[in-house]
Amino acid sequence: MVSSPPCELVSFRSTDKLRLPGLLYEARRPSGDAAIYLHGNGDASVFYSERTNAVAAGLTRRGIAWLPFNNRGAHMLKRFSRVRDGEEESVTIGMAHELIAECVNDIDGAAAFLRRRGFRRIFLVGHSTGANKICVYNAARPRNRFAGFILLAGGDDTGLYYDSLGSRGFERVLTRARLAVEAGRGRELVPPSVTPFVISWASLFDTMNPDGDYNVFPFLEVLRGLNLSTLPLFRHLRTVKKPTLVVYGSEDEFCFDDVAGCVAVFKDAVRDRDNFDFRMIEGVNHGFDGKHAELAAMMADWIRKQD
Repeated sequence: MVSSPPCELVSFRSTDKLRLPGLLYEARRPSGDAAIYLHGNGDASVFYSERTNAVAAGLTRRGIAWLPFNNRGAHMLKRFSRVRDGEEESVTIGMAHELIAECVNDIDGAAAFLRRRGFRRIFLVGHSTGANKICVYNAARPRNRFAGFILLAGGDDTGLYYDSLGSRGFERVLTRARLAVEAGRGRELVPPSVTPFVISWASLFDTMNPDGDYNVFPFLEVLRGLNLSTLPLFRHLRTVKKPTLVVYGSEDEFCFDDVAGCVAVFKDAVRDRDNFDFRMIEGVNHGFDGKHAELAAMMADWIRKQD
C-alpha cells in the first residue's frame, strides 16, 4: 500500500475565471520543480484515483511538487463557480460540455498558481485526453514557459468513435452533431440512442471531428488508411519542440488491440525530432493500474535529467 504524502487542498481560477480544485503535494526537500497533472475524460476526477497519491509519493520523494487538479472536464456534468462582471455565478460544464481548446484557460491558470507559490520550473503531465490537451495547448501557446511535457497514453477518441460506429454510422452521427451545433443546439444533450455517454452535441462534434482540435493522435486513420481528415495529421503534436516523455502501457485497451502499431505511428510522426523520449511499461493497461510507482519513478527520473 502506498503511503500518502501530505498535501494541501487548493483552488485557483482559470484565465476565464472558473474556480478549479486541486491537491498540492510539496516535497520535504524542494528543488523548485513542480509538475501539473491533467486528467483524462470519462467522468474522471483526481480525487477518486489511486494514481493521485501514488505518483505524488514518487515525485515528492525526489524533490518535485505535484499538482493534480480537476479541470473543467471533470465528471460527466459538474457545476463550477465563475466570476463574471465582478459577480460569482454557477455554470454547468464537465465532460458533457467541455471543448478541448478550453484547456488553455485551465492550464494557464494552474501554471500561474504555481508560479505565485514560488516554483521555478514547471512540467506539464497529461494522461489520456490530458495528453491531447498538452499538444492543443502547445499549439495555441507556442511560447509557453513549461520546462517539458509528459504524455501518458494519449488516445485517439475520433478513431474510437469510428471503430465503434463504423463508416456509415460515424458519418451519420458526425453530420447530425455538426447540424445541431450550426442550429444553435450545441448545449443540448445527445440522446442515448446515439451514444451511451452523457455528452452535448457541441462536445460530441468536438471529439469526433477529424479536422478538429481533439484529433491529436489519429492512430486509426493511419493504421487503416482511412483518409478522414483534410488537415495535416499530427499537426498539433508537431508543434511540440520541448523535451517530451511519452509513455504507454503494453496492454492499453484503447489502442485498437495494437499498442505497438500506435506507438510506431506516433514515432513516425515525429521521426525528424530528437526531443521525444518513448517508453513502454509492460503488462499494464491504459490507466497504468498496478504500476503507478514504476510510472512515478520513470517520470521523476526523466524530470531530474532535464536539469
